[in-house]
Amino acid sequence: MMNAMGRAVGRSLLNALLTLVIIVALWWAVVNLTGISPFVAKGPAQVWEFLFIDPDAAAHRADLLPLLWQTLQDAALGFAVGMVVATALAVVFSLSRAVEAGVMPLALLLRSVPLVAIAPVIILITGRGTPASVAVIGSIVVLFPALASIMFGLSRASKESLDLVHVYGGGRATQLRKVSVPGALPSLFAAARVSVPGAVTGALLAEWLSTGTGIGGMIVKFTASARFDDLWASVALITIVTLLLYNIVQVVENIVLARMGMTGAQR
Repeated sequence: MMNAMGRAVGRSLLNALLTLVIIVALWWAVVNLTGISPFVAKGPAQVWEFLFIDPDAAAHRADLLPLLWQTLQDAALGFAVGMVVATALAVVFSLSRAVEAGVMPLALLLRSVPLVAIAPVIILITGRGTPASVAVIGSIVVLFPALASIMFGLSRASKESLDLVHVYGGGRATQLRKVSVPGALPSLFAAARVSVPGAVTGALLAEWLSTGTGIGGMIVKFTASARFDDLWASVALITIVTLLLYNIVQVVENIVLARMGMTGAQR
């Protein structure tokens, strides 16, 4: 068991390192091979110097880290609300096909509408700059992919196990609690993992359109004031932290599924 968990963690760390190398290589290529002005485009070396080598590097970090922290707080709010709502809807849909038939078309319709198009309506209802607007905008980005993944996991419950619970007098709710939900853990973790970058994207969008705080709110200001070093450094920070959080969720997923002996841990 310990060997399985060790291999799972090792694979996750290796994947994280490879992803980081690819991102940095693509970043370098975009900056150096596309002819963008060096005044505007800052590569990995310039951002590293700006954050850690420049005589004012400590001041630069002091300016950007509060913005990063604010964005992570907004992302956590959207992630939590989106995952809770997605899980609740998936359970309700599994218990009642009538509710699924009535609500799912509306959900699919909302999913087809660009979030930027409906964001002004959301802000009008929840108020500009409020935590509610951040929660709603962030959760919408998380909700639909998570709902699809969780519903897929719940639908894959073993028919034999469901029949066994039914034979012993268990109803649909008992079948869901005893069989479907535990069997859907790989899908639930997959939903959480995929929702991490979605939640960050939603937070940046909410900050840009509603609150004006965090990295999302400052990106436009950095561009308007030609603070391109701050712009590229803030984008690099949020990208690296998002990658780190994604892989932390993946490591937790692999450990939990390996301990439970589920096949998802062997991916």
